[in-house]
Amino acid sequence: MSVISTVANLWAKADRPGVRAFFLSISALGVALVLALYSGAAAELGRLRLASISALVALLVAGWVSVTLVPVLARRTPLRWLGYKMEYKVTREGWFYMVGVILISLAALNTGNNLLFLILASLIAIILMSGILSSITLSGVAMRLQLPEHIFAGQPIRASIELENEKLTLPSFSLRVEAVTAKNSPAAAVLETPVYFPYLPKRGRAHQSVPISFPARGVYRQDAFRIVTRFPFGFLQKAHRVDLRTEALVYPSVEPTREFFEIMPGLQGAMESLAKGRGQDLYALRDYVPTDSARHVHWKASARLGSLMVREFTREDETRVLLVLDPHVFTTAPDSASQMPADRFERAVTLCAGVAWHFFERNALMQFRTAGMETPLAPAEENIFAILHHLALAQPLPPDPDHALLTNLAASPELFKIIVTSQPRGSIPASLWHTSYVVFLEELLR
Repeated sequence: MSVISTVANLWAKADRPGVRAFFLSISALGVALVLALYSGAAAELGRLRLASISALVALLVAGWVSVTLVPVLARRTPLRWLGYKMEYKVTREGWFYMVGVILISLAALNTGNNLLFLILASLIAIILMSGILSSITLSGVAMRLQLPEHIFAGQPIRASIELENEKLTLPSFSLRVEAVTAKNSPAAAVLETPVYFPYLPKRGRAHQSVPISFPARGVYRQDAFRIVTRFPFGFLQKAHRVDLRTEALVYPSVEPTREFFEIMPGLQGAMESLAKGRGQDLYALRDYVPTDSARHVHWKASARLGSLMVREFTREDETRVLLVLDPHVFTTAPDSASQMPADRFERAVTLCAGVAWHFFERNALMQFRTAGMETPLAPAEENIFAILHHLALAQPLPPDPDHALLTNLAASPELFKIIVTSQPRGSIPASLWHTSYVVFLEELLR
């Protein structure tokens, strides 16, 4: 029954026109072979005319097959095996085994003992068997790698690696997946730890969930992977390269940092001070209490009702935030040996990511600006990942003598601005101080 099911599966997956062309070509070539043999026999009997006709018909049949059927088969034949390359490496155990084979061969040649020759033949057969079985194990194995959509620096994630055995009849054993590291690639590798698959069933799949952690923001690339096996005896390590281009974009860490906790009290105070008393729309009327200001008394309603009534105003949303990252690194200020401009910029990016995530959790209306990039004012849940995407790729820029980014912020007085900059205090326009909270990194890093 297993043979019948295997044949049925092969026939279901087969290219039926190609199969028909194959058997037709085999039949035609068989007829041509019979005619060629008959032509030789006729020539031996002296019947030259019949021999010539038979030979001519055999040539015509063979020519017809080569012109009509061979191109059809060539177009339908998969040639993936031509590019299926394997890497070979003799293991330490394999070298010990080879030394033992050489010693036994020398002993067999010197003594002429038939038993030693039989042992030598068995050892060589084991080497051949190891090479054949390892090649079968690696053949027909496909790989897939899946990463989460959003990845943050320093936070472990679970990546899914899947191997699929495309062989119809044979399983695979003892496979290891590892990354192919390029010598001149500036990007860090995605998979640093090999992943082991002990068994891969025929026409089946196997999954492994692998913990991966990326230490810093940026782009991590992996162009190829290697499937390695030492099956069955461990004498020879074979590897098959799988070209699978994988790219991971890692956002900055959004965990609260020391700088975040330092600025948060001042930030909250600045926002409350700016929002206080800014409401203008009438919300309701209520009775006067001694602590109310006389400016809020509604005199017409008081005269009509015979008692003092005061007005209550709507309070404007105090979580309309414009987050600004100034990427222009100011390099003329004195730095200590450990506080280099590059480190300062990384701290600025991490601080911006933490502040953006804070207002995302508060469901605020947020806008983000930096050199060459601006998001619209929208709920933070709509643009938080666009902000993090830019912060993951942001790079420091040389100083801007015109301070164009900071100067243009004065055109948005209705938004509360959080400005993260490495510029000195004198570079901030005076028009921004009443509606902004400025974070000077050089003061935080002291």
